[in-house]
Amino acid sequence: MSSKFSRRELLRKTSVSLLGGSFLLASAEEQALADAIETGHTRLPERRDPETPMPNGKIKDLQISRLILGGNLIGGWAHARDLLYVSRLFKAYNTPERIMETFRIAENHGINTVLVTPGEIPFVTRYNREFGGHLQSMVQIWPDEKDPFGEIDKAFDLGAETMYIQGAAADRLVKGGKMDLLAELVERIQLTGCPGGVGGHALTVVEECERLGVAKDYYVKTFHPDQYWSAHPVEKREEFEVDAARHAEHDKFHDNIFDLYPDRTMAFMKSVKKPWVAFKTMAAGAVHPREGFPFAFDNGADFVAAGMFDFQVQEDVGYALKALAGAKARERSWMA
Repeated sequence: MSSKFSRRELLRKTSVSLLGGSFLLASAEEQALADAIETGHTRLPERRDPETPMPNGKIKDLQISRLILGGNLIGGWAHARDLLYVSRLFKAYNTPERIMETFRIAENHGINTVLVTPGEIPFVTRYNREFGGHLQSMVQIWPDEKDPFGEIDKAFDLGAETMYIQGAAADRLVKGGKMDLLAELVERIQLTGCPGGVGGHALTVVEECERLGVAKDYYVKTFHPDQYWSAHPVEKREEFEVDAARHAEHDKFHDNIFDLYPDRTMAFMKSVKKPWVAFKTMAAGAVHPREGFPFAFDNGADFVAAGMFDFQVQEDVGYALKALAGAKARERSWMA
């Protein structure tokens, strides 16, 4: 009896492990990946209903899956600490064809919303038009000083379902005392008929928006535990340092932490009566989703936006479903 495998059989047995997976090649998604490796062409998995429905919540009239597909992996915006090649690797791996495949896998597992920039909306449009998808776009807006409403109008024209002011942009507006402009930006989003939100890394953004009534619909706020090796000491952290200067000293910020004071975030958000989308819940890869997802949902987040490669979606959805089922004793009521 021959013990030799054909090339196709070998690929089907090994392709997932080559990509860092730890499960047997069995699903339609994994089959499509094996075919893509062998032929060099992407074949999208068939549409199917998820085995376990993903719970949804609402932001105004939008039904949004509790787990949202993050867009940094699509755009190649990697928080890589001091690993210089990671963004380039992301872009090389996530070809347009693989992005389409990732969208299909996400939808097949109950995810109905993807967080993108205006420039990435065409990926969602293509997927919905060419492959029969139904993904919604949650679009992050970075206002230009010379044309602050331009990105909002562009995103609306491209079909955004909802928009929010991107976290680093909102940080800078609040730090610079430009709350009036931030309020005008949110109002402009709402004038399009889309729900309008405010993002932020600094808790001060949420605190000031609540004090002045700026954010009407929802927040997109970083939230993750800070007990991992590259998190610098809490006494060395400074508000608004995320997305600011990077330091060579290990005890200072170097693209390594995204919620500087998670305990403060947890405490303040208990009083906030608007939906909360938590992002960077895995601290850009430093926290495992089996820890990051329960941390977010147990401590008040209504949604989690998580960047996922195609081969991570199935596993991460499992962790999210388990975290949602276990979030029975959370103190903050579900706001969406």
